[in-house]
This record gives sequence, C-alpha cells and structure tokens, in this order.
Amino acid sequence: MSLFRQGSQYIAIGLLQLLLDWGVFVAASALGIAAAPSNLLGRISGALLGFWLNGRYTFSRHGQQRHGWRRFARFLALWLAMTLISTLLVSYTASHLGLHMAWLGKPLVEGGLALVTFFLLRHLVYR
Repeated sequence: MSLFRQGSQYIAIGLLQLLLDWGVFVAASALGIAAAPSNLLGRISGALLGFWLNGRYTFSRHGQQRHGWRRFARFLALWLAMTLISTLLVSYTASHLGLHMAWLGKPLVEGGLALVTFFLLRHLVYR
C-alpha cells in the first residue's frame, strides 16, 4: 500500500474528523462547558469516526478492514496520549488567551498532532 495513497486518504478522513471534533468542541464550550471537557467530547466524537474510517479505507489491505479489539486497544492507548497533549494545549490557550483563541487554535493543535499520529497509526495500530 503506497504511502501517498494512505497519506491522501488519511488527510481526507482527518479533515472530516477535525471538522466534527472542532464543531463539538466549539458547541460544547459555547454552551458553557469548560475547555478541557469540551475538548474531550470533541476528540471522542472525532476518534470514533476516524478509527472506523481509517480502518475501513486508509489502512485496509486488499479491501480487508483493519479493525478488531487488539487494534482498538493500541488505538486507544495512542488516542489517550494525543488527547492528553491536545487537552493541555487547548486548555492552556483558553485560560491564557481566551476561549475564542482556543477555538481558533484547536485546528492547529490537532493538525500538528495528526502528523505524528499518522506514522504511529501506520506502524503501531493498523500494522
């Protein structure tokens, strides 16, 4: 499976994930939920979508889906680490620069984490 094809699909799916994650984060925080739990809600919604789509399309082999409990456990461990980093950065931004800056900064945080996550997913989760 080519790195270019996987990368292209990962980017497309990642954009969908980011849109869902960011939308849930903004909506929850606009309703008065603190930045950290709002970020967690957004990341959970994006993660569920991403695990399914990436396992079905991006990292599938010969049309065979790449799901299962072992992969999900590896995905969950990676997701927890990335969520901790994301939540710390978004919460820091919200508390020091304001909620609106956190809204604007979240896509940048998630985009940076997505680069690292792609290679970890490719080599550790969906191998």
